[in-house]
Amino acid sequence: MEAGSQNAFGSRTRLDIVDVRTGMFGVAGSGDTSGYGGLVRTVAMPGQSDRPYGGWFDEVVDILAEVLQEGGVAFDDAVEQVVVDRGELTLYVRREQLLTVCQALRDDQDLRFELGLGVSGVHFPYDEGRELHAVYHLVSVTHGRRLRLEVAVPESDPHIPSTTGVYPGHDWHERETWDFFGIVFDGHPGLARIQMPDDWPGHPQRKDYPLGGIPVEYKGASIPPPDERRSYN
Repeated sequence: MEAGSQNAFGSRTRLDIVDVRTGMFGVAGSGDTSGYGGLVRTVAMPGQSDRPYGGWFDEVVDILAEVLQEGGVAFDDAVEQVVVDRGELTLYVRREQLLTVCQALRDDQDLRFELGLGVSGVHFPYDEGRELHAVYHLVSVTHGRRLRLEVAVPESDPHIPSTTGVYPGHDWHERETWDFFGIVFDGHPGLARIQMPDDWPGHPQRKDYPLGGIPVEYKGASIPPPDERRSYN
């Protein structure tokens, strides 16, 4: 972890260092012809923000904590961290309490995040034990507010409860996230591929997915697929 940065509302957000990259394009050893082999780049993600979060963010977090407590769930048992970054509020939610948090955000009159805009996936192969993230974008039409939920799971156990029972519009979004990232949404009414063929191997938006392609013949020359054209390592 390194020193934090100050967000637009004046709250301080710590940065979590998740990787240190060297070179460029995965180049190593004598295969480096780019001249960028000496580059060193730190990959840092925004971590827990300090109070006050600013704006209406504190109000929403406090109300959510109160509603969860009334239901017998401690806020810290449901939310891993609160992050304010680039003017956005993100709650990192533990998957075991995802449906409880969504239900509270949707139904409480002072929260009323009644609209779910969808679900998307992210793959962080260097975030050990938390490689796959599902991101939810919620809107309160009643109060004119937006927030994000994020749930992280390991590649070895990529299961997250489906939110279609709370936000029915997430149906196809969860299917797409399963299709491209391999996150399994337990309880989904029909979790199947939505864009790739049913028998497609793997999940093509993961960062470790091969480039693929087919060899091309042109005027007697054979051009191999992209992932076979050159090996840097």
